[in-house]
Amino acid sequence: MSTLVIVESPTKARTIRNYLPKGYQVEASMGHVRDLPASADEIPATYKDKDWANLGVNVEDGFEPIYVIPKGKKKVVQGLKSALKSADELILATDEDREGESISWHLLQLLKPKVPIKRMVFHEITREAIQKSLKNCRDIDENLVHAQETRRILDRLYGYTLSPLLWKKIAWGLSAGRVQSVAVRLLVQRERDRLAFKAGGYWDLKALLEKEESPFEAKLITLDGKKIATGADFDPNTGKIAQGRDVVLLNQAEANTLKEKLAGKTWTVSKTEEKATTRKPYPPFTTSTLQQESNRKLSISARDTMRIAQKLYEEGYITYMRTDSVHLSEEAITAARNCVQEKYGKEYLSPKPRQYTTKSKGAQEAHEAIRPAGNSFRTPQETGLSGQEFALYDLIWKRTVASQMANAKLTQIIVNLDVEEAGFRASGKRIDFAGFFRAYVEGSDDPDAAIENQEVILPPLQEGDHPDCKELDVLGHETQPPARYTEASLVKMLEGEGVGRPSTYASIIGTIRDRGYAQMRSKALVPSFTAFAVVSLLEQYFPDYVDTKFTSKMEQTLDEIATGEAQWVPYLQKFYSGEEGLDTQVKVGVEKIDPGVAKAINLDNLEATVKIGKFGPYVEVIEGEEKITASIPTDLTPADLNPEQVTKLLKQKTEGPEKVGLHPETGEPIYLLIGSYGPYVQLGEASEENKKPKRASLPKGTNVEDVTLEMAVGLLALPRLLGTHPETGAKIKASLGRFGPYVVHDQGKEGKDYRSLKKEDDVLTVTLERALELLAQPKKGRGGGRTKKPLRELGVHPEDEQPVNVYEGPYGIYVKHGKVNAGLPEGETTETITLEKALDLLAAKASTKKKTTRKTTTKTKKTTAKRTTKSKTTSS
Repeated sequence: MSTLVIVESPTKARTIRNYLPKGYQVEASMGHVRDLPASADEIPATYKDKDWANLGVNVEDGFEPIYVIPKGKKKVVQGLKSALKSADELILATDEDREGESISWHLLQLLKPKVPIKRMVFHEITREAIQKSLKNCRDIDENLVHAQETRRILDRLYGYTLSPLLWKKIAWGLSAGRVQSVAVRLLVQRERDRLAFKAGGYWDLKALLEKEESPFEAKLITLDGKKIATGADFDPNTGKIAQGRDVVLLNQAEANTLKEKLAGKTWTVSKTEEKATTRKPYPPFTTSTLQQESNRKLSISARDTMRIAQKLYEEGYITYMRTDSVHLSEEAITAARNCVQEKYGKEYLSPKPRQYTTKSKGAQEAHEAIRPAGNSFRTPQETGLSGQEFALYDLIWKRTVASQMANAKLTQIIVNLDVEEAGFRASGKRIDFAGFFRAYVEGSDDPDAAIENQEVILPPLQEGDHPDCKELDVLGHETQPPARYTEASLVKMLEGEGVGRPSTYASIIGTIRDRGYAQMRSKALVPSFTAFAVVSLLEQYFPDYVDTKFTSKMEQTLDEIATGEAQWVPYLQKFYSGEEGLDTQVKVGVEKIDPGVAKAINLDNLEATVKIGKFGPYVEVIEGEEKITASIPTDLTPADLNPEQVTKLLKQKTEGPEKVGLHPETGEPIYLLIGSYGPYVQLGEASEENKKPKRASLPKGTNVEDVTLEMAVGLLALPRLLGTHPETGAKIKASLGRFGPYVVHDQGKEGKDYRSLKKEDDVLTVTLERALELLAQPKKGRGGGRTKKPLRELGVHPEDEQPVNVYEGPYGIYVKHGKVNAGLPEGETTETITLEKALDLLAAKASTKKKTTRKTTTKTKKTTAKRTTKSKTTSS
């Protein structure tokens, strides 16, 4: 008897194949095999004349979705149908969440199998889990399918109804999304708060004291018994002390006077207090908390975190990565407790097994937290992983193990000191027992270093003691605006509000950045002018659709559909149709919204108006009867634009570009301009004869005020020839590119070898010696700045003694020699492949490449010959 098992990806297929009995054939569907039409080309001919055709959903008859097989999936579906012909049984083993359930349902609808069908679910890919799930197969859960289908239709109706309105009223190509637009609004609201924020200044004193040769710090907290003002006492809207706050606000002069008054005076300890506290370990990871910590600790984006986690799951390293649950199975708790006992000792084990309760709104998806797979956890070092995969597994391992560790015990110490009429306070912290801190401290890479950083040791002090004052400093402070959202804090906010699902946050944040609604600066998401315009329009005309409570209620309804408590068609009817439905509201908006108003953004700090145009944002001012406009560089956001920059942009437009000087060799003028992509220098003026004058962007971080004639000439001369490589004789050049300054070893047909310049290097002065030094360093890949490490080194090739190694790429495991890559055949693994087998694979691949090259060359020659003949015929 043969059984066909279908999963989503080749990686998952390879892993699961190792744990299934003989006679089981595992194939991959490559994700969804059916979806709503992505473009007009995909809409079936029978529906093209319908008013609702562009939606891909029949909104006139029960919201019936029109499913099509995407062009790229037709071959996959054909392959699955062929595989099914020889099977006696079909097992659908896609992921256990709504998305996975939906994929299985679509496969069933497409393949129409005549053999017995089973639905197999598991949350980890280990031998035990697969064997257990084989014995406990079930039917497809129709409620889960309806919940996913409703979400898909909701997102389609929202996006395909509101987005065209944004194209008409603001700019072509903009998009609206059910969760995306709410997330963008959160970014814009925070930026508005920052722009409205008024900073307040305050001063205080800090003392460096000493007792028995042990130094410690103390800060001024009272004066004449009255509390000294701190940042928390200010009103962010006025920059002044908030109403009702009875505090002393010191200015610089008053703080200096107080310092002089306290010089040489006696300091007395008036009160000491010790308070014992405990810290409990954090729950194991959910999708949301993994994304947050990965971003905070490892600086990995939400999108990359999910990509890496998916790979770890499919290769059997961790449990399913899309989950809202913090629950651990009994086997997992036992495995974690064994790890604690072996690595840290029995005293670090919690007295009883810890079980955690899920608190997030509408928790769903898989029934267990993200943890290392199996009944015993491999340590990170035992996995053989490297780079970001190792780092993420290490994070998951530590968090899971720490969840079963003992509480950390700390003592908070407060010491009050009096000197004249001033009161100071020293605060200390002592870690009496590190507990789970030994394994995991949130937001820190190194638990041991974090433990040291958490301790603030004070000398033994008693009431009546007189420590010596060694230094007394006056410190000025300024209140800070609310922090911008990072990926981590935005994910936390969305989950806390119950907006969207953690499994979708990574793609949503990616879309926000890709569509130009926000740019990333030092981990912070900074909204663009386009984001401001879109959010303003949606807030005014469609307030519910960007409201967190409204969107959260939608998620609750989807959960009710998943459990069979709500019906999906009536819900869609209410959302889209009728007088208050989205369709009616958009039709009213099309008539009501003035594009001129919708495109405009009025910022309080600017007299000029910012508008969104066909080619991006621009400033507009009216001088008399004349309207003057100037493009805003793409890297400028509402947070950056100030009156001085507006003046500079408009001046360039009205008076022409700023002249840096004359080129010493050609005598042509060199101008400094600001374009859509930032400041640049230009040689000569654009004219009919010189339509494309030479231009060069300023290096990142260069201020326009610092541009000299010498610098401009140097930039326009790029690329610079530094010399030749001593080994190859090939040219080495320095230049500026899309990703910054670089040096390149140009070997012609052999290829080009690039290295980015470091911060301390200057593209205009870098030497040949320095370039050779950089080129000698191993080339770094995009995966976290590390050179790609082989999974296994097989040996050297007998012809040239170059290494033959095993690597992993986006399409699976492969062997590599020089520039030739060859994928492993069915049944071969990293462990089983030998050097001899690898050499055969590489030889076969190399000969295929040569044949392909010859065919291409022959075809090119034939085509050229035909063109030549045709050309000759025409000329005669």
